[in-house]
Formats: sequence, C-alpha cells, structure tokens
Amino acid sequence: MDYIIGVDIGTSGTKAVAFSTGGEVIAEHRITYSILNPQPGYFEQDPETLFTAVVQSISGVVQAVGDAFAESRVLGVGFSSAMHGLIVMDEGNRLLTNCIIWADTRSEAFATQLKATATGLDIYLKTGTPIHPMAPLSKLGWMREHLPAVFNRASKFISIKEYVFFKLFGCYVVDESIASATGLLDIEQLDWYAPALALVGVSATQLSALVPITHTLVGLDKQAAADMCLPVDTPFTVGGSDGCLANLGAHAVMPGDAAVTIGTSGAIRMMSGLPKTDRQARTFSYVLTKDLFVLGGAVNNGGVVLRWYNDNFGSTGKAEEEGYQRLAEEAATVAAGAEGLVFLPYLTGERAPHWDANAKGLFFGVQLHHRKAHFTRAVFEGIVYGVYSVGKVLEEIAGPIHVIHANGGFARSSWWVQLLADVFNKPVLVKENVEGAAKGAFIVALKALGMIADFKDIMEDTVIASYQPDLRNHQRYQENFNLFERLYSRVKDEFLSLT
Repeated sequence: MDYIIGVDIGTSGTKAVAFSTGGEVIAEHRITYSILNPQPGYFEQDPETLFTAVVQSISGVVQAVGDAFAESRVLGVGFSSAMHGLIVMDEGNRLLTNCIIWADTRSEAFATQLKATATGLDIYLKTGTPIHPMAPLSKLGWMREHLPAVFNRASKFISIKEYVFFKLFGCYVVDESIASATGLLDIEQLDWYAPALALVGVSATQLSALVPITHTLVGLDKQAAADMCLPVDTPFTVGGSDGCLANLGAHAVMPGDAAVTIGTSGAIRMMSGLPKTDRQARTFSYVLTKDLFVLGGAVNNGGVVLRWYNDNFGSTGKAEEEGYQRLAEEAATVAAGAEGLVFLPYLTGERAPHWDANAKGLFFGVQLHHRKAHFTRAVFEGIVYGVYSVGKVLEEIAGPIHVIHANGGFARSSWWVQLLADVFNKPVLVKENVEGAAKGAFIVALKALGMIADFKDIMEDTVIASYQPDLRNHQRYQENFNLFERLYSRVKDEFLSLT
C-alpha cells in the first residue's frame, strides 16, 4: 500500500491523514492541545507543543497504516496550517515568544489607527490581507512599540509551519499561501511588499525564503525521522494555508463554487484566477498559486462559541463531540428563528466582514416564553448568520454562489448543514472526506511528486449528502438576519465602553 500523508496543523489540534494515491482515506491520527490565554486579548500556543503534535500525529498514522497493511510505503507528506501566527526567533534559532495566533487582539490600537489611513488601504489592496490584529503586520507593529527588547533581538519572524520545517530540515522557508496572509506580501508580484516591511521596521532577511506550495524538501533530521517512523529521505512538501487548501480539498474550484468551513473559527471562500480586493476592505484575497487565488472572509466565532456554550450550559459530563450533538438535538426542538431570539456570536471579537476586535456577544429579544432550547438554537443560528454576512459580501466581489461545499467539523451534523442551506438558500454538498485542509495538503503533495499534472486531475470525493434549502425557513431566517445586521450597526459603538 503506497500512500501520502496530509497534515493539518490547526488551532485546536493537529491531524495526520493517510490517503491512498487515489485519494481514499486509509487512516488518521489526531493530537489535541490548548490555547494559552495569559491575559485578556492574548491568545498564544507553545510552538514545541505543536511541533510534538506534528511528530506524534504522523507517527500515529504511520503505525496505523502499518498495522492494517503488511507492506506499506510512504511516498511523501504534505502540509496545511492555520494562518496569521507569529513566532520570534533569535540569532541562535531559539524561541523568544510563543506563537501569537490569529485570535490575538493585543494589536487592536495599532490596527485601528492604520486602518483609518491611506497607507492602511494601500497595504490591504497590495497584500489582500485586511488590516486587523490577526495579521502578523499588526502584531509586528505592536511588538516594535511594546516589546522592543524582544523585537530588537529578533533574527526571524515566522509562523508555526515555518518552525516545524526548521526543526525538521534546518532552514527557514515559507509558502506563498501562508505568506499572503501576513499583510507583508505583494500578492501580484509574489514578493515581500517593501512599504509594509518599512512600516513595521522589518527587513526581508528577517523573513523566511518564499517558496511555492509545491516546494519539497528531503533529508529529515534523523531523530525526528525516527520519532515519526519515517525514512530520512521521505519528501516533505511545504503545502499552504488551511483556508486555501480546504477549498482545494473540497474541489470547490469552479466559478460559483463556495466552500464553507466551520471548525474553531469559520470561513467562506471562492477561487479566482486573479486577485480581487474590496475597496471597503471587507474580504481577503490570498494566494494558492501564481494563477489561483482564494477570495473570502474568516469569522472568529465558529465552534469556539459552541464550545463555550456547551462548557457552561450544555450537558454536564458529556464529551465535546457528544455534547455538541446533544445541543443540536435540543436546538431542533425549536422552530426556525428561535421565536424571535437573536444572538450576535462575537465572543472573540470579529473578523470578516466587520474586522472589529471590540465586538462582543449579545442575546436580543429575550421573553418569558424562551427556554434553554431557544438559546441553544439562537447560538447555532448566530454562528451561521456570521458566515452568511461574509457570503453576501463575497457574492458582490466574486459573483453568485451556486453551490456550497461544507467541510470542517460541523459537516458531520446533518441538522447544522441543513441550517446552513436554509440560511443561504443554496444547495450544500457534503463529501466523504470533510477534512478538506488535510485533503488539500495531500493533493499538493501529489502534484509536487509529479503524480498529477494539474490540481483538477484529482478525482472528487464521493458526495455522501446533498441538502436543498427550505424556502419557508429561509424567509424566516432572512427576517432574523436583517435584524442581526441592524443590531450590530446600532450597538457596535457601545462595545467600546466594555473592557
């Protein structure tokens, strides 16, 4: 059995998936970890913890395949990872910081000030990354001012995938996909954007060497190879960002195809042959390759909100996945629209389309007849409304959505996927493999190894479920969504009064 491993380094865990050369899932192994929150607005992860998770997940899946097949051979490993992380390394290649992740908001003041200027708009239009605390651009601006002792010792500013590849191969490389989400890359020239670097006082030599997503390295660190149960000459393909690869993995590559991912956060994306930015800076335009760009927007508040709700108000003692299923069953006992109860899900601020790190959560319209089940349904609906608000903007920029490909953890819940179809009033497809980013990493590795000539040559996964929208439900949701948008507009300034 020849196989390729797709590795997805996510916010809540790292998953390694073994795929046959035809794209079938053979085995998978996941390692979970936590987010560090040392003070309000600070969200970090330990790079060594994530590196260990990569090693253990690969080792676990290699052993699982070995147990299932007497003879097996790993042809290569491809990677996906979360975007917007920032790690500082000193000249001795030692860690100076944890990985400051996408959810971190400590640079809000820097981002707000920059966003209001012509320079901020120019940087967005050139880089495709909205001006927001998520972006390494903003993190660097904050660090330069508030942590000068760390900033001035920096030899390299990198992401988590760059750290992993440095540990495995001893060199610093960054794929154009991850680089395009930093706010530092000119997405048309595919080179570092000098005005952005100058703004935050960073030189190109402090950043990793830019490489395409198919860039492949061999010559693993011997100890790491042994720990992963791999030969030292196993090809490792650098791959791309989780958002871009989720579209590729879902085969959402044709005009009118959109991919919706809801995991810890959430996103909706469409592909384009050209970079397309928005004069109102509501969406991103990230690089997959020099000829393929991923347009869309990410929301902060996906599964993280459901986890908060389940931990505090769910079924005591239930495992996370079982708890979510119980919540979905509870929500289904209430009619669409939660009988007038509307939830703004901005528990961790918000990215697209508002890019408002100060946004907060809000239940609106509470009445005596509302029971816990109404609140549960409103939470699910509010999360989907957040994604829908981005989808409406995306259609303005990229054209109409004809079909949605659902991936990420939420795609395992038929009730939640039907909710998505009804809110968008679009058909939604769920394929056999819902872990789109790992599948995308596998596809990139296939191309890097010369096993396919073009990304479109890979066979699509089998569609295991198709959801058609219910027009009556959509009309009810549309009423609530319109209220959802008005509420945010009317209370957004009040969020500034809350610490």
